[in-house]
Amino acid sequence: MNTRKTVLTALFASLIIVGAYIRFPLPPVPITLQTLFVISSSLLGGTAIGVGSVAIYLLLGAVGLPVFTAGGGLGILLGPTGGFLFGLLPAALLAGIAGNYARKNTIDNTKDEHKENTTGAQKTKKRTYLFLCILFGTLATLAIYLVGVPFLKYNRSLSWKVALQAGMLPFLIGDTIKLIVSVQLAQMFAPRIREFLNGSSTS
Repeated sequence: MNTRKTVLTALFASLIIVGAYIRFPLPPVPITLQTLFVISSSLLGGTAIGVGSVAIYLLLGAVGLPVFTAGGGLGILLGPTGGFLFGLLPAALLAGIAGNYARKNTIDNTKDEHKENTTGAQKTKKRTYLFLCILFGTLATLAIYLVGVPFLKYNRSLSWKVALQAGMLPFLIGDTIKLIVSVQLAQMFAPRIREFLNGSSTS
């Protein structure tokens, strides 16, 4: 991983940590902005940067640093909400598929004198990227539930109905809003992230 990727991975990991502290307490799983930054980092940076950011975040928490909503340590990772934390890894992997597309294709949102020459191909790329962001962002959100809800169920010996009511249903509206924001952020900043990673920013 080159220096620019390392910097971006560390930045996104920091944002995920900050997102964990911007929370709305609601037991047993707090609502935070954690997933917004996980999905955004992957939609923008791709699978390597997204998964790397989440891995750093989980590793810091595992060794005891208070980066999780409830603090830090293996006890939290292995506790009832641990599945939602582990679910961030497949979520980053899935959302990163859209990010990989953005990194390989020029998604230009700027208006310039050459606009007439780029309308056709650029519009197609923008629509494709938007579609991929919505598709894989949605799959990423579902992946968190697919890991977190069963983990919660077996950790607390709950029925499936209770586990879904406690770990998924209360958060659907909030996660939908966060997904919409993540997709919007991706559309806005993808060109700049691509330029930064390619070292082609103007200076």
